[in-house]
Order: sequence, then C-alpha cells, then structure tokens
Amino acid sequence: MAKVDTCPVIPVEDRRANTRSTKETKIPRPNGPCRRLTRTPWKHGGWVEKLAETTDITGSVAIQFGKRAYIKALDNGLFTLGAPHDEGDGPHPEEIFTAVLINEDKVAFKSGYGKYLKVEKDGIITGRSDAVSSVEQFEPVFEGGKMALLAANGCFVSVDPEDDAVVALKKKVGDNEVCLVRSSAEREQKNTKEVPVEEEGDLNQVEINFVKKFQKFQDKKLRVNTEDKTTLKNARDEGTLHEALLDRRSKMKADRYCK
Repeated sequence: MAKVDTCPVIPVEDRRANTRSTKETKIPRPNGPCRRLTRTPWKHGGWVEKLAETTDITGSVAIQFGKRAYIKALDNGLFTLGAPHDEGDGPHPEEIFTAVLINEDKVAFKSGYGKYLKVEKDGIITGRSDAVSSVEQFEPVFEGGKMALLAANGCFVSVDPEDDAVVALKKKVGDNEVCLVRSSAEREQKNTKEVPVEEEGDLNQVEINFVKKFQKFQDKKLRVNTEDKTTLKNARDEGTLHEALLDRRSKMKADRYCK
C-alpha cells in the first residue's frame, strides 16, 4: 500500500488554561507538500459583495450598512437597521429584498412583503408601492471601491443615527451613506456555470450537433437516436445532459467514442 503523507499536527494555544494543547485532526494528502489550512468562518453566511456595476444587482439581495447590519422591512411599510449579525451569519428573511433591474443605471427593490421601496417627499424610505414608477427607482453610485444608493429625490440613502430609520436626506456621500449590496453565493454559482455551445437550444438540434461532433461517418449518413427525448430534457435540468447524450450514442454502432 502506497504511503500517504499527512500534515503535521499543529499545536494550538489554549488561552483559558494557559497551556498548549494539540488537535487530533490530521489531513491526508496523497501527493505534494502539506499545507496549513486556516479555518475561517464563512462570512455573512455566504452572501457575497457585489461592487462591479449596477447590472450585477439582481435577484435576492441584502443592503448592508455598517459592519454586519442590514436594512430590515417592518410590517407597517417602514424600514429600520437590523441588529448586527455574527460574522458567519447571513441576513434574516425580513432583511432580504428582490432587486429588479430597470436599466443599466437604476434598480428597484421589493421587500419580502411584496412592496417596492420608494422615497417619500420628506425623505423617508417606505415600502408600500405595488408597482415601479420614478420614485421607486434607485441609482447605485460607485466610486473608489465604495457604493451609495441615490434615491429619486436626489439624496443618498442612509440610516438615521437617532432612530435607525432608513432615509434619503443628504445630497453628498458621507460615512453614513456608504453601503454594500450583497447577493447569495448560490445564485452566483448558478449564473457563472458555462454551457457548451453544442448543448444550447432545441434538444433535437442539440443531439444532431452532438452526433456531428462524435460520430465517425463511414457511409456519410447521419445516425441519430430516435427514442423519446424526455430523458434528455430531465438530464439538462439536472446538469447531466452530456452524460445522457453519451449514453444514447453508446447504442449506435457507428460511434467510435462509445462502448
């Protein structure tokens, strides 16, 4: 049996007892040198920061002010700053909004109560609108790696330090107006998954493309599996379309790549 290298046990200081103890966990590594792993909590529950451009702000989002606090929707249509979260925790359900992209510059936010955020004449941000008009639109402004939300009244969204109400009162960005918009990691992974060109479009054409790519044409005839394509539809939904196509092609004798 081949020898498997293991990382050395790293002593960890036990501050309470003022002694040194040893963790028993060893991480086997079949090849290469050992690496020291830092166990860092998954910050913000996996909700990632998006600061690239307005078009990134879509789907489920949380609006963060301060270190680990998010805007929270109340059942009376008002908003407040929620309590700070632990480092590894994500936003609560009432702190999650749906971002709707209006155009390349503006976005609207819908609360968990199904109402759109808007700025009132007095600068208070409320969530009581059933549709999006000009006052329900916000413009994310990016500068120097920081972000602020410009409301329709020409003022930036912030949290009132006196009562934690969400308002838009200042025409210039200060520390209180700087915020972050976070989106869920699950959505990011789904959006960044690449689909091969030959697997896009109608399933009939997909299989033809696949056959053209792999079939050895001995008599210049295109051979396509004529069985029902329900299995292909299910496979594409599950992300296993390539494997399903290979399985169907394995039944065709002229295919040099299958069994």
